[in-house]
Amino acid sequence: MTKMNTRGGLALLSAAALALTVGCTSLKTPATADVAVSNAAVANAAGAGGAQYAPLEMTAAREKLALANKAMLAKDYKLAIELANQAQADAKLAQSKASSIKAQAAADVLQDDIRVLREELDRPR
Repeated sequence: MTKMNTRGGLALLSAAALALTVGCTSLKTPATADVAVSNAAVANAAGAGGAQYAPLEMTAAREKLALANKAMLAKDYKLAIELANQAQADAKLAQSKASSIKAQAAADVLQDDIRVLREELDRPR
């Protein structure tokens, strides 16, 4: 009976240790993934002209990403995930603003081209 209790206790202790290890690892893994995704989002926004067309949002995204990296180093994975998600949202907003401004500029050029063509067609020959 004592052997059975010892084995059962050992199994329970092992299961608890495994659960703690998996719990800590599973929190670190999403934090690492979230920071990596946010890093890519910031890079994509910068490539789309975010720094030029949405400088406030890009600055916020970069600052939050830097803080997320610091939180990772401090092993504060919950904070790292939160900051990474905020950085990603700011980066997506910057990219959207940049894309919108570029699209508006292209539409303005197209409208100007159409105006010139209409003037050419309306001009007496």
